[in-house]
Amino acid sequence: MRRQQAGLRRARRVGIGAVVVLALAGMNGPWLYRFGAERYHQYKIDEPGYKAAHGHWDIVEFPKEYRQDTIHAVLLHTGKVLLVAGSGNNQANFDARKFDSRIWDPVKGTIKKVPTPNDLFCTGHTQLADGSVLIAGGTKRYEKLKGDVTKAGGLMIVHNENPDKPITLPAGTSFTGRANGRTFVSKDPVLVPRAKKNFDRRTGKFLGNTPGLGRIYVEALRSGTRYETGTQDNYRIKGLKGADARNTYGIAQKLALDKKDFQGIRDAYEFDPVAEKYIKVDPMNEARWYPTLTTLSDGRILSVSGLDDIGQLVPGKNEIFDPSTRTWSYTPETRQFPTYPALFLTANGKIFYSGSNAGYGPDDVGRDPGVWDVASNKFTKVPGLSDPDLMETSATVLLPPAQDEKYLVVGGGGVGESKRSTPRTRIVDLGAKHPRFTDGPSLDQGTRYPQTSILPDDSVLVSGGSEDYRGRGDSNILQARLYDPRTDAFERVADPLVGRNYHAGSILLPDGRVMFFGSDPLYGDKANTKPGVFEQRIEIYTPPYLYRDARPTLSGGPRTVARGASATFTSQHAATVRKARLIRPSASTHVTDVDQRSVALDFTASGDRITVTVPKNRNLVPSGWYMLFVDDDQGTPSKAQWVKVP
Repeated sequence: MRRQQAGLRRARRVGIGAVVVLALAGMNGPWLYRFGAERYHQYKIDEPGYKAAHGHWDIVEFPKEYRQDTIHAVLLHTGKVLLVAGSGNNQANFDARKFDSRIWDPVKGTIKKVPTPNDLFCTGHTQLADGSVLIAGGTKRYEKLKGDVTKAGGLMIVHNENPDKPITLPAGTSFTGRANGRTFVSKDPVLVPRAKKNFDRRTGKFLGNTPGLGRIYVEALRSGTRYETGTQDNYRIKGLKGADARNTYGIAQKLALDKKDFQGIRDAYEFDPVAEKYIKVDPMNEARWYPTLTTLSDGRILSVSGLDDIGQLVPGKNEIFDPSTRTWSYTPETRQFPTYPALFLTANGKIFYSGSNAGYGPDDVGRDPGVWDVASNKFTKVPGLSDPDLMETSATVLLPPAQDEKYLVVGGGGVGESKRSTPRTRIVDLGAKHPRFTDGPSLDQGTRYPQTSILPDDSVLVSGGSEDYRGRGDSNILQARLYDPRTDAFERVADPLVGRNYHAGSILLPDGRVMFFGSDPLYGDKANTKPGVFEQRIEIYTPPYLYRDARPTLSGGPRTVARGASATFTSQHAATVRKARLIRPSASTHVTDVDQRSVALDFTASGDRITVTVPKNRNLVPSGWYMLFVDDDQGTPSKAQWVKVP
């Protein structure tokens, strides 16, 4: 009898337990389903067959003391990566003068902090011929949104009508309006050049002077709306006497409590990859925030666009850095672009502007794509661009091999904080008799901030981005594709694990993998109610070609190969090699990487030897360090050998 009662109690407990489990399952069904789906998805993407077809993503999380908000990344010829945050779009860091850089070795996994001399947040950078990295510009002041501005201020244009001498006004100079009577004070010193004398070329008759102009940011002495001005006025300058007082004056439009944009700095540095430190060089003539640096035919560096030291778009004053003297000089003519314009050195030594840019400037200035002869300032527009008003935050890449002179433009959005974006890609062949954009394959949805990286097998990895401005509305796109220039088609590959939008980028590593960094969403939720959090994790994509049975080896050979010269390397798989490529290391930020290019090399194979020949055209192969890859008959690349083209 006792046994029977015990059995009934056990049955009752089991029954009650089953009911509880079923009830919990009913209550938590969605969670259990998600848990099961996530486990299955992880199992699926970890299968060898899936990796071989689609590749694989892995997350790298630095120890807490080494994490930073990486804005810029440059692959060094040592194989390490320079990661630059500066203040990292964090005003608290800026106010505390806390500026960060890291050196990361992706092979050994080591991380090193690097003393950073200034706020290199939103700087420009490019590879130099000796392997160092030129870094120019950065942040002088953070923006102030309307409502946060307490003192009326803005741009003052200082005029100097004296043709015999320039004039320097120190910081703290007072300007008083002749009509409005209000006084404003300059925040920085300004040098105003002498006036230019004008003569008739035929008769020699004097036609008058053109005043020298200086630009300066001024601010009211006190807070409040009563110190705002509504119209243009002429301003007397306190402290000037005699001829200086008569010849020098200020003119300003509205000085108000409007939003004040970021301001740039003039400072420039070379980063030494061996010593792993910044070395200060001659500052630029213009302060720049969001500039593009592009290598010219002769190895000098062109610096273009940016916001200046009063938060205005630099008015077309472009300049050139000479690495031999480490000094800057203006180009003969002016040409204005929006910030971070995508500018590429072409095979004929001119500069191609695709129309891609990353954020500041009028919607009707410098937006047309075309080919620019810097020496003559002649600009030839390239027609046919679809969605031309949706080019901001688009990406442009010189398709491999570089000899074909074809460019791919991916996605983009409207000017400023527009919600509009486009799924289009556009292709232009600059080698054609009459270059014209045509549409390529479309993405699934409108995409701003797509990351693009050239791979050694001649494909291009296109990943990430967001449909809305800075990922607004939880619009990050967790998709990746490989673009094949031969077929003009995309192939969907494994989805990234981390969303990437503003302040994100990607870099090809010497082992054939691709590193992704950054992302700075405006909000942290779909309803746009929580502030976004900067993405500090690194993600590595391993392409399908690295999941094949074997990869060709490449070793030995010289470290330096001149243009037009040949060099011999050792490979145990020489007989299977089908391609040889020189790939210039990346310098990536804000969807802009004008350094990366893949150059096809002629080669011969004999036994376990491969002999490659570098093209003679210096515009095709700018001087500097390159990664040399060879691909086998399956499209699998070797690990890179570093080669310097002097």
